[in-house]
Amino acid sequence: MNSDIKLIIGLGNPGRKYENTYHSVGFLFVDYLKENQQIFNFKFSILKSTEYMNKSGKFVAEAVKKEGIESEELLVAHDDSDLELGTYKLQIGRGAGGHHGVESIQQHLKTNEFWRLRIGIRPSPSEASTKDGRHLKAGEFVLKKISPVNKKILEKVFEKIAEELK
Repeated sequence: MNSDIKLIIGLGNPGRKYENTYHSVGFLFVDYLKENQQIFNFKFSILKSTEYMNKSGKFVAEAVKKEGIESEELLVAHDDSDLELGTYKLQIGRGAGGHHGVESIQQHLKTNEFWRLRIGIRPSPSEASTKDGRHLKAGEFVLKKISPVNKKILEKVFEKIAEELK
């Protein structure tokens, strides 16, 4: 798989308001890759979308065209509220699963044949319930700031993914 990837794009929301939020975990992942580029000696381009999450498709389509690559050579890194924090999935050719950023990319690329790195952000079951026992909806936690403890969990996940991409 690694040899197929020529471009990695991290999704998130630009601006200070959204820094270090769960919805911008794709940005944090590409920042990690850039900071550790020499350790892992990656052979692909690494970019951060400049568009808001739900409008990522335009940026991604322009980057794919500029890099002169096929969609199958693209890896999009993004948060996934269906996966528990500390987990991830690397997949190609899947539906958007309700992720509006991915939907935008699929519309602009006119395909779902690109790699997706789905980084889990869902709190553990004990943390994911409200006081009245109701489970949190994604909108209730995706824009919250990442706690220092959870940031460490994400960094371990990023390291594991980077090893896999190497």
